[in-house]
Formats: sequence, structure tokens, C-alpha cells
Amino acid sequence: MDGTGTRWGLAGVLVVWGVSRVVLLLLVFKVIGFPGPDDVTVDVSVTYQGWYEVLRQGGFPVGDVTWQYPPAAALAILSPAALPFLGYTAAFHVLALLADLAVLCLLLCAGRRPGRPLRGAWVWTAGAPLLGPVLYARYDVMVTAVAVAALLAGARHPRAMGALAGFGALLKVWPVLLLPGLRGAAGRRAWTAAAVTAVALVSLFALTMPGALSFLTAQRDRGTEVEAPAALVLHLARHYGWHGQVLLTYGSLEFSGPYTDVVSTASLALTVAALGWLLLWRPRTRRFRPHTAADAAFAAVLLFTVTSRVLSPQYLVWLIGLAAVRLCFRDDGMRLPAGLVLAAAPVTVLEFPVYFAHVVASDLLGVTLLLLRNGLLVAAAVTACRALWRSTVTAAPRTRPPEQTARPAARLDQPS
Repeated sequence: MDGTGTRWGLAGVLVVWGVSRVVLLLLVFKVIGFPGPDDVTVDVSVTYQGWYEVLRQGGFPVGDVTWQYPPAAALAILSPAALPFLGYTAAFHVLALLADLAVLCLLLCAGRRPGRPLRGAWVWTAGAPLLGPVLYARYDVMVTAVAVAALLAGARHPRAMGALAGFGALLKVWPVLLLPGLRGAAGRRAWTAAAVTAVALVSLFALTMPGALSFLTAQRDRGTEVEAPAALVLHLARHYGWHGQVLLTYGSLEFSGPYTDVVSTASLALTVAALGWLLLWRPRTRRFRPHTAADAAFAAVLLFTVTSRVLSPQYLVWLIGLAAVRLCFRDDGMRLPAGLVLAAAPVTVLEFPVYFAHVVASDLLGVTLLLLRNGLLVAAAVTACRALWRSTVTAAPRTRPPEQTARPAARLDQPS
């Protein structure tokens, strides 16, 4: 979907976005039923609303083991108070829709110049609803809107990018991975702005709301969630006599039993290895292009997603948003990993909620869906890292033809 920045291309994006979002609203408001035994909106109507009642009293729900988020997440949970004429659940879904619309508007602004592709807007418009009602039943779409704004600010506005990334990191940690792709003075300004924003917000929350720093240790004892790539070892082990269980722990279904701690430790080791790869890549970069920050962010979030002990369906919202930003640039280096992420989205909605009971049971259908979804994401991570390395470390600098040195050449790698 390479649409151009023409009137017809824009009209197509808006029509598809409008129709698909009406369907999503009908799903989350339960006008249309969605297949599967699990109600994906229960996180809003029960969990989020329960946190809301605690947060509005001026403290964090530290007694609730399901609260594992940085302090700015309270703003997302409290946000339905901005629509007091609606009930909590309805207001949350409306605000999620507005965050979705904000992402679209940002991507359209990036792709509306004549002759430049609307691929990014199309990726978000067509890709995000493939996750089904999960898109509007988690606050991840709000975090993604902040991350998209940060990446599109990019090297031209590094302080704005850093401030947004710092704020996003206090919503859900992962937006800190938007920053490694900046270099030089722009990188220093972005990191400084991120640090100042994060310190200021953490200090404000710590001084005004007890329990603001509980997230630092909240996930220390988490195990391996049934949907994570590492969990495939335990799913397969159940077919060879392993007698572990699946228990509801920390708000998600995790494996419990012999050797689960070994699998969780191995997953953490892979996450450390992913960080090591990023630290290896960064000083070896020889060439930065306008899309390098988006490349690095996409690759980094993919790496930490596939090595995490938890891989919830809403994580795909982040990845689709980052893929959409990356495809706002003309360079096609990340087209394959972006396509793999999009292919993983419909498999994810089959894995949860449609056939989630089969995943929990570790039967053939459940394991096959996990192998396919997680395999696509691992392939996306590997190809994204390879593309990032080739474009920044091994690629030879481009030279202009002699006849073009008299005047600036048209840039082919500007954001669209």
C-alpha cells in the first residue's frame, strides 16, 4: 500500500480508518460480539476502574499485584475523568479512539507532501484494527501516540523528542528505546530532555502520591507468561511429561512448576544480550540518515519484545505504530520486518482472544498459533537488526554524481 499524498490517497485512508474504527467501537461496546471465551474489555471495566478508584484518592494501588506500571500511567487510568458525562468504560474507549486518531493525524502530516507516500498512514489504518478490540481495551494506544509524536519530531526537534520519550517511558517504560538512534548534539539534547522530564515527573509523583516508585520492584518476581516466545519451551515440555501448571499471577497467566525459573532466567539473559547488541551497534555506526532513529527504535523494541518474559497482545500496538512511522520514509530497508509485524497481528487476535483456551491448554492449535506469531516477530527482529546494521555500519557513504555538485540533490530519504 504505497498510496501517494494525493486527494484520492487521503480519502482512501480516511474512509478505511472511519469504517474500521466504527467496527472496533461496536465491538468494544458489545453491540457486535467477538469470538472467543474471554472478554477483552474486562481490563477496563474491572482492573482499570479499580485502579481509578484508588488513584483518585491520591495514592497508587501498591497493594494490588497487577499494578506494575511507572507513575505517569496514572494519567492514562485517570483520563476518563475528563469525560464525566460518560461512564468510566465508555469514556476510556472514546479516549482510546481519540489517541488512535491522533496517531493517524501525525502520520498524515508526515506523508502529505506532494509525491511522498502515505504508507505510514496506511500501515496504521489497516494494521492496527487487525488486533481487534484489544486496540481500544488497553492504554497502549495512548502510549503509542506519544511515541509516534516523539519519533516524528526526530532530529529536527531533539528536545521535543526527548521530552516526549521521557514522558512515554513513565507511561510504560519502552519509549526510552526511541532515543539510541540519535547522535551528536541532537542526541545529547534529546537524552538530556528525556532525563529532565522523567526526573521532574517522578519527583512530582513521589512527593504527591505514595507508592509512585513501587513499579521498580513490581516485576521482579514475575514468571514466564504463556504467550511469550520463551514459553514455547514449556508448552512443548508439557507434551513430554512435564507437569507444570498455568496460574493467574500478576494479572496474567504464567507457567508455574519445575524449571520455570530457569526459563525465566534464560529469557532475562536474552534481554541482556539484546541490550548488549544495541551497545555494540551504537559506537560502530558510520552513517546516520533521517530514518536511522526510527530504524533503531523499531529494531530495539522488537528485540525487547521477543526476549521478554511477557508478550501480551497489546504489545503489537507499539510495533505497528513504530512500523508506520518507519514507512513514512522513502527508504525501503525496513519494509520486510514491518510486513512481518503486520502478518503477526491477525495471528495474535487468533491466539488471543479467539483460541486462547487452546494456548493455555498447550494443545496443537494453541502451540501452532504461538509458533507462527512468535516466529514472525522473531523474524521481524532479526531482519530489522540486520537492516539497521547494514544501513548504518556496513553501508558505504553515497556520493553524488559530478554533474550534481553544482546544486543540492533531491533528498530521497526525507520523511514523508
